Amino acid sequence: MTGESRTVILLKSEKPSAAVSRRKRNSLPKKTAKERLQEFWNIFGKEDEVLVAICADPDSLASAMAIKRLLRYRVKNVTIGYLNEIRRLANLTMLDLLKIPAERMKALKSDKFTKYVIVDSQPCHNPGFEDIKYSAVIDHHPVTQGLQADYVDIRPEYGATASMMVEYLRAAEMKPSVALATALFYAIKVDTQNFEKKAQLADAISFRYLFNIANQQLVRKIELSELRKSELNYFKTAFAEMRISKHRLYAHVGRVRTPDVLVIIADFFKRVHEVSWVFVSGIHGEKLVVIFRCDGYKKNAGILAAKTFGQMGAAGGHRESARAEVPLKNLAKADQDFTTKTLRRLTSRHL
Repeated sequence: MTGESRTVILLKSEKPSAAVSRRKRNSLPKKTAKERLQEFWNIFGKEDEVLVAICADPDSLASAMAIKRLLRYRVKNVTIGYLNEIRRLANLTMLDLLKIPAERMKALKSDKFTKYVIVDSQPCHNPGFEDIKYSAVIDHHPVTQGLQADYVDIRPEYGATASMMVEYLRAAEMKPSVALATALFYAIKVDTQNFEKKAQLADAISFRYLFNIANQQLVRKIELSELRKSELNYFKTAFAEMRISKHRLYAHVGRVRTPDVLVIIADFFKRVHEVSWVFVSGIHGEKLVVIFRCDGYKKNAGILAAKTFGQMGAAGGHRESARAEVPLKNLAKADQDFTTKTLRRLTSRHL
């Protein structure tokens, strides 16, 4: 097994550079997979009611399933709770075909739980996560400020949290069921974009381990369930609104039924030759949602998203992909009537 786990506490008052320096000074020796597993297990007791909090996507769903398996017989009960409304067809198909026992967080009684785990995300990634005291954080996104938990395992160099969870399962000598292996396998495929994105050898090792256990027919069924017929109209709008300048593609789609369609459109436009940046935006509810895509070469979508929209809402991500969600009320008065031209002006400020 490869990779490294450290307990990280970043105080909100700290500047990122200071926090990084403090982490270096207090860095712990590299731990084995079994040591990480034991530290994680040590947090829980037999009578604990555990909530695994996620923002549902393939990686978080699969990782939450793995945590539920790891804690079987070690706690009283484990519930998987997702914050977001699941609309993306592939994610709904994954839930259905793999019989994933997940519930909407707003329907759960918070006083029932004694321990909280957040996986494939961090508290500041969504306001709905912020008021919970977490016992454990397991993620592969960049470390954020204000993060406090009894156990923290964040490895931004990994392509998927699912790859990390495979290491936990193997350290526990637990062979995943076909359903769990299929979920983890699909999650690694999605988050590494079939290893077209930057990933670690550890991702490939986990992927190869799962290959002969996962049901490839189910994986294919999930992959093919991507678009509803009604969502094709959003593509029509995106093509009409599309503007390309200096190898950057911009498109504001207007109001959308689900932000997931913006991700699908952005990933489609990313295939266009000679386009190195893609910006696709839309309005969902009372929020502006912006999807960032780039090739990652001397570029960083996550940093650009944070610089552009971080003061107005939640924004961040990886080198090649990022997202911003901004309450419409936080936009400047001149930007309230949001258009492709507005999208281009705001993102170009930091390019």
